[in-house]
Amino acid sequence: MSELLQETLVEIERHVAGAGWDQRPQLFALARTADLMQREPDFAAALGLDADRMPAESLTPVEQDPLPDGPLDESLAQVGWPREVAGCALVQEVVMLPPEVEEAMPRHADVLDWAVEHPQRREARLAVAVLRDGTRACTVRMRGQDEEELLVGPDLAPALADALAATLDS
Repeated sequence: MSELLQETLVEIERHVAGAGWDQRPQLFALARTADLMQREPDFAAALGLDADRMPAESLTPVEQDPLPDGPLDESLAQVGWPREVAGCALVQEVVMLPPEVEEAMPRHADVLDWAVEHPQRREARLAVAVLRDGTRACTVRMRGQDEEELLVGPDLAPALADALAATLDS
């Protein structure tokens, strides 16, 4: 399942990347394609889903309404999913700093402003997906360099993955 989740997340990230940079965070529900086709045949047909061509455990991402403005953790704390949702994914742009710079980071409320202005900052698009069974996937695309290169791994953003997993528990 982890490979299918990673493939689904790469598909989601590419969808978001198609709109370019400077996007708001985007949240997606992940539905098991077979369940979606059974529960919502008209919707599945509109998406062009074909059960004969899909792996049994395939996932279909469903983009959600934009998250409210404000801190992401507060927005995610308000999210809950029905049992039919197998998982969720979030794509957001982030500022990354090298580890040696993070150690010098101030511990005050303006840390984001400090990071955004830092000369060694790098902008990236982070995508994280989690399933109810605990499976996780992450991708990172760095802005401004080889934008075709996508870093992948299950634990690139553990705190965000934990926050997304918490939305599945409510």
